[in-house]
Amino acid sequence: MGSRGRPKQALVLTDEEHETLTRWSRRPKSPHSLAQRSRIVLECAKGADNVAVAAKLDVNQATVGKWRRRFLERRLDGLVDEPRPGAPRTISDDDVERVIVRTLEDKPTDATHWSTRDLAAKVGMSASSVGRIWQAFGLKPWLTDTFKLSEDPMFVEKVRDVVGLYLNPPEHAVVLCVDEKTSIQALDRTQPSLPMRPGQIERRTHDYVRHGVTDLFAALNLATGQVTHQTRPQHRAIEFRKFLDTIDAAVPTQLDVHVVLDNSSTHKTPAIHRWLLRHPRFTFHFTPTSSSWLNLVERWFAELTRKLLQRSAHQTVT
Repeated sequence: MGSRGRPKQALVLTDEEHETLTRWSRRPKSPHSLAQRSRIVLECAKGADNVAVAAKLDVNQATVGKWRRRFLERRLDGLVDEPRPGAPRTISDDDVERVIVRTLEDKPTDATHWSTRDLAAKVGMSASSVGRIWQAFGLKPWLTDTFKLSEDPMFVEKVRDVVGLYLNPPEHAVVLCVDEKTSIQALDRTQPSLPMRPGQIERRTHDYVRHGVTDLFAALNLATGQVTHQTRPQHRAIEFRKFLDTIDAAVPTQLDVHVVLDNSSTHKTPAIHRWLLRHPRFTFHFTPTSSSWLNLVERWFAELTRKLLQRSAHQTVT
């Protein structure tokens, strides 16, 4: 039987190294990169070659080779991201682990999260050192985000329905992602903006004049990227029905129309149901509750806001 690759230098761990790597690989709050590197070295220490380790851990063979080599060259230090050129390292592995554990598993008594200065005072090192460790492991205690769990009992079925339309749209049909961006304000600044200059960002006055509000209806054609849109002063069912008339006129009559929508009440009124009965080529597909992210027109709305609405000035809603 042929060899599976070049002979590899034996990787033998001390008891202390094995204990540290096992702890890093098993702690639930260890950074993913450090835990994965630790598991790679532990498997290599069992005598397995790169191919076998890569298959077992479901990683790239080159990744196994990289961290095997780094560990053989620098031991535990080699599993930490490459330091920048400069003075010799003065922070030990235990120091790094202490900062990470404190950041992930503890909080200060007088705040909701650590600052570099507060944590530095606790662990006995400089704030800049704490900051570098946070940066190396992607830790940002000052940031938070939100999430929303859908309680829709038909969540899985609705996701499959919508994603199925995206991945395998029906023949002789068009798939449209439809929604409304409501309460778009036409804002104008009280003074002209000051343009960006070297060393200075663009500036504008804090106060503004509002020249009205409008609602934007949009239908994103999944296949072509074309957007059919319409602005209205309100977003009631009657305005939504008129937008459906616009879509109906824009789509060739020989095509069926599959519309991806959220669960807004304006999409489900008796008037809309009657409209659907008169237009049998239209089929509505509702996203699960609290899952508007599944409707791709939301991505178009986000681009519209970022590129055109956030920093522009408008003297009218038209």
